[in-house]
Amino acid sequence: MPSECERFWDSGSYAVVGRQRSKKAFPKITYQALKEQGKTVYPIDAGSGEVLGDKAYPDFATLPVPVEAAILEVPKEETAGWVAKAADAGVEQIWIHQMTDTPEALAEAEKRGLKVITGHCAVMYNKPGFSAHAPHRWIMKLVGKF
Repeated sequence: MPSECERFWDSGSYAVVGRQRSKKAFPKITYQALKEQGKTVYPIDAGSGEVLGDKAYPDFATLPVPVEAAILEVPKEETAGWVAKAADAGVEQIWIHQMTDTPEALAEAEKRGLKVITGHCAVMYNKPGFSAHAPHRWIMKLVGKF
């Protein structure tokens, strides 16, 4: 039976929220993996015009269509704000990248009724096959935390 983390990737449409300017790179691995799986996925990056050659949107309100789920890979101090923006846009579930959740972000998600995954790296779940994350995936499965 798939775990909650595995079921997150069953949605049909996603927004990947990141900042190229504040991190070394936009969460391109997560974004690219979703594209490779044939998912409808949009990059949200208020500071950039494009991600991997695709138009980047500044926020949820400017997306061409609503999305079901969002992956938030933003600086910790921005997470609560993006949780609220996702809820306002009708997003049903969010993945807050490991070590970027805050009590305020989690409280906002609970208040808005969002399904939340946190404490895990999205790449470990959405990039199948061998990668740098494959050993982590194997260990997490072995100890029953996948």
